Amino acid sequence: MRIINHIRSRSKIKNGNDPQECKASTLSSPPPHWRGGPLKLLPANVLERLFTFVCPHVRDESYAASENYMMDSSCMPCDALDLAHCALVCRQWAQAAQALLYHSVRIDAVHYCQREYDLAAKRKRHSFFERNGEPKDAPQERLQHFSRTVRERPHLGVLVQYFKMPYMTRETCKSDLARTVSVLPNLRYVDLPEGFYNGDPSTMTLRQALQHRCPEIRKMKYLAGAEENFTVLGQTRQWQYLEILEISGLRVEPSTLLYVLGSFPTLHELTLANIPSLDDDAFSQNTVTPPFPALHTLVLENLPNISAQGLTMYLSRPDVRGNLTALTLANTGTSPETLHHFLRQAPYLTSLSISSTVTRSFPLIPIPPLSSKSLQSLHFEILSARSSTPTNPPSETYYSYLSTSLLSGALPSLTSLYALSPTLPLLLSPPTAPFANQSGPRSAPLTSQYPAQQSSFSQPGYPGHPSELSLYTKSAPELEWNLTVITPPSVSNDRRGSMTATRPVSLYNQSASLSDAWGGKNRDSTLVGNGFGGFLAVPAEGGGRPGSSSGKKGAKGEGWMG
Repeated sequence: MRIINHIRSRSKIKNGNDPQECKASTLSSPPPHWRGGPLKLLPANVLERLFTFVCPHVRDESYAASENYMMDSSCMPCDALDLAHCALVCRQWAQAAQALLYHSVRIDAVHYCQREYDLAAKRKRHSFFERNGEPKDAPQERLQHFSRTVRERPHLGVLVQYFKMPYMTRETCKSDLARTVSVLPNLRYVDLPEGFYNGDPSTMTLRQALQHRCPEIRKMKYLAGAEENFTVLGQTRQWQYLEILEISGLRVEPSTLLYVLGSFPTLHELTLANIPSLDDDAFSQNTVTPPFPALHTLVLENLPNISAQGLTMYLSRPDVRGNLTALTLANTGTSPETLHHFLRQAPYLTSLSISSTVTRSFPLIPIPPLSSKSLQSLHFEILSARSSTPTNPPSETYYSYLSTSLLSGALPSLTSLYALSPTLPLLLSPPTAPFANQSGPRSAPLTSQYPAQQSSFSQPGYPGHPSELSLYTKSAPELEWNLTVITPPSVSNDRRGSMTATRPVSLYNQSASLSDAWGGKNRDSTLVGNGFGGFLAVPAEGGGRPGSSSGKKGAKGEGWMG
């Protein structure tokens, strides 16, 4: 523009015009449009925040596999393509977009929109004469392209911290995966093939690359067959930043297990399952082996030699009492009537889950109720053995003990309760108002369906649960939970306690879980039975993924892979 103005000014001078007038006219003309606009003044952190709305899954920092993390409201490959287009606008946008694109990398098998139909046809058409050829493996091609990119540009490989891919891709492309992770020094989580966890020799190259090139790994799992690889951890001191560890089916000595666990200073979540040699002695303190680590989350499954005595010894340590917030006991030697021994010693425990199969009724001797001021979520799943009497199952006596603990006010912070007992809502129901059955069918007492049982709310000496409780119940054959909300009586407002009718839990949230295919805020759908006691919802027509330049048919510059 300046060159053109200069030529015009020289032509005016040649035509006899005054140069001062030409200069004044040039200065008074409006300045040219500034490239980039006001968006170029935004700092990098604001740009990154805006780009997360373009591609929401780049904020995924979970340690879950790709098939366990899905977003219902968008097509993740198209969102990543939109963010890649933003990186082509200018250098400032490129820096902010690349930092997000390579922070949490995800390879999907297909597009979750109409674009997949067009790409599938392009992949089968190899040439003009071969219009129906064998389609190429798109996830494998994407993995190879990503591997080539991070190997040729090491400054991008440093940005990668989370790497997820489909199940079949990580099972069939082990060599490509090994070449990729070898140039990702800051990698924290990666989806690995199943053979990696059980010591499969075909994953030896991948294991060596991950051990020597990725010291920042935060989650690992060891299954039956990986005893040798697990024992080496206590000697080489690998993965010192490990946070989550799952051990299942290993045949190792408890001393070896403690030595390996003691080599991880940042471990805070541990899962132990199917280890027959593990017993209560692992929680004892001695000078020979390292102590059992102080954890935030402890999961014990199928460990018949772990009892309440061992957990009591474990919680006797001050560092354990101050850290433990979640405890899961599934088919262990800890029976429900012994939970009160160690529950009071966990002042910060917010989540407790116990699953057990009982063959006898609850003991008749007086047992203190379950007491905890911090417990917020409780999974109390007690089943009767098949050999027990079907008319009087012994598991119901354990739920009577649970209702007594709740109505005594010993669990004041509890807000969510899961139980395998359809009759538990009746035991916790508030007392029915006098003459309530005369006001119509809606006020009929809940005890009319179960005349043999009565509510414990009206019994003397039971103050009741002090806060609102969401009760999820079902029987063993049912697939879905039934929700009952119990509200305690209010003394200040002179309001009686109430309980909603038990109904199936809806997995469709109108404001959060539903995508635009359901018609936005005004949902247009029909609920029909699914044959298993639940419901299916039929969405409205005309929905789909929100508008995106990457999802349009016939977009220019797009490859066959998307």
